Amino acid sequence: MSFRTAPLAVAHDRDASTLFTDEVRAEIDRHIAKYPPEWKQSAVMPALTIVQEQNGGWLTRELMDDVAAYLDMPEISVYEVATFYGMYDLEPVGRHKVCVCNSVSCMLCGSEELIEHVESKYGVHPGQTTPDGRFTFKEVECLGACRHAPAVLIGRTYHENLTAEAMDKLIDELD
Repeated sequence: MSFRTAPLAVAHDRDASTLFTDEVRAEIDRHIAKYPPEWKQSAVMPALTIVQEQNGGWLTRELMDDVAAYLDMPEISVYEVATFYGMYDLEPVGRHKVCVCNSVSCMLCGSEELIEHVESKYGVHPGQTTPDGRFTFKEVECLGACRHAPAVLIGRTYHENLTAEAMDKLIDELD
């Protein structure tokens, strides 16, 4: 008995321009150009980041499908990337993202206390957005800043060696 496997369904039938502006396509194309033509799928992470930023900080299934079509890759492969990495959000987020690292180095240096402080003071748990939409609070696996733990990423800015008081100051400065 032999089994034939069907080829992977690649997202060729969607019009990837439905949600991509010329500017977005040009920015994605700059990343695609960094790879050999047969490896353009390697640009999936920057493409998702670009599209997420253009969509107010989160990815819809339609946007992920458009990325798959644009990069000639299976939709499921894009979903796998978007759900594996903590920098991607599949639901609407607040105006700002406050990400606290929970890696071993950060835990040993106080990230658990930072998380508890934010939960207590701001009434928001990891994965939630404050009722006023000011920020979404995330607990992430690693921010790659172990040397000066605990690390926090607010928007695109890293903050290290944070105390609860320093964290409050940063949050208070958010609009």
